[in-house]
Amino acid sequence: MRTCTDRLDALLHHFPVRARLFHSGALCGVTRFTAPEHGGQLHLIQAGKLDVVHAGQDTLHICEPSLLFYPRPLARNFVSDSQHGATLACAQLQFEGGADNPLAGAMPDTICVPLKDIPGAEAILGLLFAEAFSNYCGREALLDRLFEAVFIQLLRYLMESGQLEGGMLAGMSHPRLRRALVAMHDQPAAPWTLDELARLCGMSRSVFAGSFRNTLGCTPGVYLQGWRISLAQQMLRKGQQLKLIADRVGYGSEAALSRAFKAHSGQTPRAWKLAQENPPMTADDLAGHTNQVT
Repeated sequence: MRTCTDRLDALLHHFPVRARLFHSGALCGVTRFTAPEHGGQLHLIQAGKLDVVHAGQDTLHICEPSLLFYPRPLARNFVSDSQHGATLACAQLQFEGGADNPLAGAMPDTICVPLKDIPGAEAILGLLFAEAFSNYCGREALLDRLFEAVFIQLLRYLMESGQLEGGMLAGMSHPRLRRALVAMHDQPAAPWTLDELARLCGMSRSVFAGSFRNTLGCTPGVYLQGWRISLAQQMLRKGQQLKLIADRVGYGSEAALSRAFKAHSGQTPRAWKLAQENPPMTADDLAGHTNQVT
């Protein structure tokens, strides 16, 4: 079977990430960031010193140009010199699939990396900062794309540096296990067996199974089912028919997909889709509704 050699191709194809600039310039004194409703935020600190305060955690001290990334909503305070401050360019990142996006779910709550440590980023960062602090036409559209490029470079860095101890990205950084992950990502409908995946990795069946579980925290079979169901959820969001989805993600019938879907998510595909279309009201929604009624 043909397998894709690009570790990120299938992930970014099925679960794209979109960036939107929301700040460029200096921040002075204390700046409070409330947790956004969804998505992540990417901060590029070009100059200045910055203390980052998270509730219940040690303060993060940033003393050099750095990338600070939050894959999920998290409230924090930025504290900088009240006169000179710190210079930043910041973007909101929207992960297609929301909380179910596998890339967002594979990362720790906070990532901080000196810009000089990210290989190949110098040229893009130079252009990004030049655009961020200018008034050129098309500036924001270009910056959005540049932030997306920086995010991909961050993913490369995380995989190549081996800093993540477990989960999908740790598996993607493993010199052998990544072959099995790329194969499953690229060809989810293929009838993958433990023996075939082990062969792709150049490992014995038992060594492969043990290494996979130790690195990713689950068996290859459970991982494959989770990937297939994630793809099925994406297709349901786009209004595709269940029978077509079943064929595309490796289940022989709607009934087989429905059983796997319920085993993984606790809901049938139909119930899951209805829940996505009619999400439960939040506390803020309820408060607003109460105020309208009274």
